[in-house]
Amino acid sequence: MKNTVKILFTIIYLSLASCATAQKPPQISYKVDETAEKILVYQLSNGGWPKQLVDKSVVSYEKPIDADLLAKIKSTPAKHATIDNKATSREITALVKAFKNTSNPAYLKAAEKGIEYLLEAQYANGGWPQYYPDNSSYRAEITFNDDAMINVLNIMLNISNKTNDFEIVNPKLANKATAAVTKGVDCIVKSQVLQNGKPSIWAAQYDHLTLKPAKARAFEPASLSTAESAGIVKFLIKIENPSDEVKSAINNAIIWFDNSKIVGYKFDQFPDGKDRGLIADPNSIIWARFYEFETNKPIFGDRDNSIKYNVADISFERRKGYSWYGTWANSLIQKEYPKWQKANQ
Repeated sequence: MKNTVKILFTIIYLSLASCATAQKPPQISYKVDETAEKILVYQLSNGGWPKQLVDKSVVSYEKPIDADLLAKIKSTPAKHATIDNKATSREITALVKAFKNTSNPAYLKAAEKGIEYLLEAQYANGGWPQYYPDNSSYRAEITFNDDAMINVLNIMLNISNKTNDFEIVNPKLANKATAAVTKGVDCIVKSQVLQNGKPSIWAAQYDHLTLKPAKARAFEPASLSTAESAGIVKFLIKIENPSDEVKSAINNAIIWFDNSKIVGYKFDQFPDGKDRGLIADPNSIIWARFYEFETNKPIFGDRDNSIKYNVADISFERRKGYSWYGTWANSLIQKEYPKWQKANQ
């Protein structure tokens, strides 16, 4: 009798265990993207990413994460979140692509948290600060410098249009992204610098309250900024069914670029390799990085806050360490604008 009861209990136990096992959801194994895995580690609590860690070391996803680096990452406060130097925008883009390739939901979740961070950081007037929530010094300024705000707007436009892999983002974010683009474009149009009442191009930074051009680092004076303005126009020509205001902004910027080009010179190393400056080149068309608001003269800043009208007059360190001239608007004038003009005029 005891043996019979024991056998029955064993059968019941095995049956229950079998049922439990059958009801347990199967474990899904996702592909892993090594860079995306590191990006998850670097993401700050507010959803953004830093460009530097707490010890001012530059974020690099090529470095292996050892115990020492992990400690630095974990001790970096959320106020270090920024859109400068492609931070946050590059991570969101990489995570979206990684999700498309792996279907790993952790990547999409982190990307959407980053998008929410960007939406929260946008000012009511449509601009984005260089850092959020840190508003110290020039970090609160609306920042076109190095394409910071344009990188964000490109993400918002991709979400709104469901393009470049961003169709996988939560549909609830699409309406928010569309509104963010509308506000951002309005900010761009309103901040285009007027010269004698006529729109020209844009400054690199703006006061977030007054929308007046502002300086950044000591060698980055408040001025007309060609590199950033070329990026702004390249964004604006992506907009479908542009308003008359957007068309005017694009057309006037192109006129300014065409009138301000420097023909027959390039900015390069001198033959002896010891310095840089303007060198005659009949095939070259360039622009200075910064132009004076009133005169359209090229200007050059230095670490002592001084402004010069000749690149040879600034310090050797700054002359060698900054892009004072470039070809930023060439492809815009020669290729992209004519194509846009044909479709929109």
